[in-house]
Amino acid sequence: MAATRTFSAPAPTAAPGASRDRVLDLVRAGCLVVVVVLHATMAGIEIGPSGIQITNALENQPWFTPVSWIVQVMPLFFVVGGFAGITQWRRMRSAGAAPADFIRVRLTRLARPALVAFAVIAGALAVASAAGVSPDLLAQLGFRLSQPMWFIGVYLGTSALVPLLSRLHERAPRATLALLVSAAIGVDLLSITTGSPAIGFANLAFVWLAVQQIGFWYADGWFRFRSHGQLLGMALGAFALLLTSTTAGPYPADMLANLNPPTINLVLLGVVQVCLLSLVSARLAVLVSRPRLRAAVDVIGKHSLTAYLWHMPALALLAAGLLALGSPWPEPLGTSWWLTRPLWLVGIALVLVPLTTWAGRFERGPISPGPRTPGRASAGVVIAIAAVVAVLAAGFTTVSATCGALLLLVALRLQRSAPLQPVFS
Repeated sequence: MAATRTFSAPAPTAAPGASRDRVLDLVRAGCLVVVVVLHATMAGIEIGPSGIQITNALENQPWFTPVSWIVQVMPLFFVVGGFAGITQWRRMRSAGAAPADFIRVRLTRLARPALVAFAVIAGALAVASAAGVSPDLLAQLGFRLSQPMWFIGVYLGTSALVPLLSRLHERAPRATLALLVSAAIGVDLLSITTGSPAIGFANLAFVWLAVQQIGFWYADGWFRFRSHGQLLGMALGAFALLLTSTTAGPYPADMLANLNPPTINLVLLGVVQVCLLSLVSARLAVLVSRPRLRAAVDVIGKHSLTAYLWHMPALALLAAGLLALGSPWPEPLGTSWWLTRPLWLVGIALVLVPLTTWAGRFERGPISPGPRTPGRASAGVVIAIAAVVAVLAAGFTTVSATCGALLLLVALRLQRSAPLQPVFS
């Protein structure tokens, strides 16, 4: 990704104190809808001689591979997150905030709704176990519920590094991005050459930090001040590299497979997505100016994290209700299954909306004054990430969810241990 001779582009998209970028609000809302629909469609529930089985209905389906290039929206999520992070940090910094203030606000915004979700899931699993639900079914359910939680831990970690990486970005934008991309490629090469996929999980840091860094460039207006030809050329170049790496190279063609562990392909996909976004941003700005759509985007944006945390529990609640009512379950991917997917999605929405309305108060509630001590803020981030790792390692069980909730509680209490400093929103 080449930069202009001087990095300081005129009229940044979101200078300190600027209003929100409505186009990115629309993009974030759209990405969230895609994730919810995708996870809902993946849910394959079968009732056979061995009981209820929960599977990924889209796994190993050849036709889904090209679709995955469209529905893999996580790079866009992190681009938007990078934009939001650096613009919020710049506003706070201009008001006299320290990095610890920013980290504390970010940690509280993420950990508080996650704490509620973990605690409720722990209680629900305990009740289900006491009611005699099969341990095997609970294990399957806990595994599926825990899978999306990786995003919470990674997003928290990348957000906590915004003050540091923004400083590096302002001093050496090209070198900082190149270093992160090089590290991501290095991890991939080491993982591939050693035949050890576990090494690839180091890219939970490097890949997503690199994509977040692209969001910094977007916030500075770099993409905005490129010509349509330049943007199209970058998008086509990144797309060509993606095709090469997944056809002649060692990477899987399924973009969801490139998520676990993350690979450099997600950075390339992020470049394609941000270039295409820049090409259509003017049209999207006109679209999102319509009152009804703007109101819908505002509602989704206000509780986006809550909706993400609760969409899988909403799916589980709907499935449990239908099973209790004795509803028939068509074979996954069969004709009847596809015909009932619209009703399935509507049902999930009907469960998710009241859940989000109830739990949303914890996402947007006030943040109490707390310490400016960097050590406390950093410790809180590490403890909160450990809470996510606990449920990812074991799946959601009564024990792991309870431990995760307690760790999140400790992380939040660390942020309240000393008053004095003002609150930044």
